[in-house]
Amino acid sequence: MARVFISPSKYVQGPGELAKLGSYVASYGKKALVVISAGGIRRSGDVVRKSFADANVAFDFDEFNGECSQDEIDRLVGDAREKGADVVVGIGGGKIFDTAKAVASAVDAPVIVVPTIAATDAPCSALSVVYTDDGQFKEYQFFKANPNLVLMDTDVISKSPVRLTVSGMGDALATYFEARACKRSDATTCAGDKVTSAAMALARLCYDTLMSDGVKAKIALEAGACTESVEKIIEANTLLSGLGFESAGLAAAHAIHNGLTAMPETHAFYHGEKVAFGTLSQLVLEDADELPEVLDFCAQLGLPVTFEQLGVKDASYDRVLEVAKLACAPNDTLHNMPFEVTPEKVASAMLAADALGRNELEAYE
Repeated sequence: MARVFISPSKYVQGPGELAKLGSYVASYGKKALVVISAGGIRRSGDVVRKSFADANVAFDFDEFNGECSQDEIDRLVGDAREKGADVVVGIGGGKIFDTAKAVASAVDAPVIVVPTIAATDAPCSALSVVYTDDGQFKEYQFFKANPNLVLMDTDVISKSPVRLTVSGMGDALATYFEARACKRSDATTCAGDKVTSAAMALARLCYDTLMSDGVKAKIALEAGACTESVEKIIEANTLLSGLGFESAGLAAAHAIHNGLTAMPETHAFYHGEKVAFGTLSQLVLEDADELPEVLDFCAQLGLPVTFEQLGVKDASYDRVLEVAKLACAPNDTLHNMPFEVTPEKVASAMLAADALGRNELEAYE
């Protein structure tokens, strides 16, 4: 098989970029369907309206219902066709842009992704994570192309809740380790072929950036400051992680995240928070040298390192085994690990990660 590297057509990051959205949209179409939450309209609606007016581009807001489900995708596809939209814009968080990407693919229109948070690596990818209407993982949907534009306004993102950017670091934390696993197992990547050296280099740069700037960025954000470390972390969470995971692949960390969605208690926690715990579990599975460094990093940032921190009070073996069985589903990515993995091994790794996490937290007290 060939080596393949894919990416969005354009990535723009900087302060004040949301005010230019209309002029960017004008390059792709004449009428936009803007998928956005009610809260997003309250926070950013005036800036978005002015940007479209300044560019003389027509648009309609369409309020997102909160879940990237097939029902919501189908509803918005109907709206896009009814309103004659020839470009789709998603403004907000990961489930909004995943929905916007799926809608754009269905109506064969360009898609522009405008994150208002740096909480996941979803913006740059040619796939969407689809859930059931009640929030349980259902499937990945893959598209023929990556977004036409990813637009990151760092003024907006740096004012978002700090926990969201920290969650993005949890998601990005998995990138290098999952890429390495796929490289070692010669797995097929999310791009459909084999890992490129470029993807591995970006995945490694993502990890190195987290280690060098993650804690500094969190402290700066807590002080209301957008520093160079914050800019680097926004890029790591979004671009480096996005390119790294998609052109290198996913493995145990994200599969364990998907398994955790079967525990209703975890639904209140962000994607990246669950991925961080999945990463620790993957490193336990591998007996990886980086485990102590990653455990310390998570503890410093406040990323979950125990079941209790994910809201799970009943972490009995039988219950964790059910999560592990879902993580090991034939259509998930745990089988990209470079050795045989069973639900029993995954359950043991999760329980060990939880014990190591409790030990780490005790050391901080």
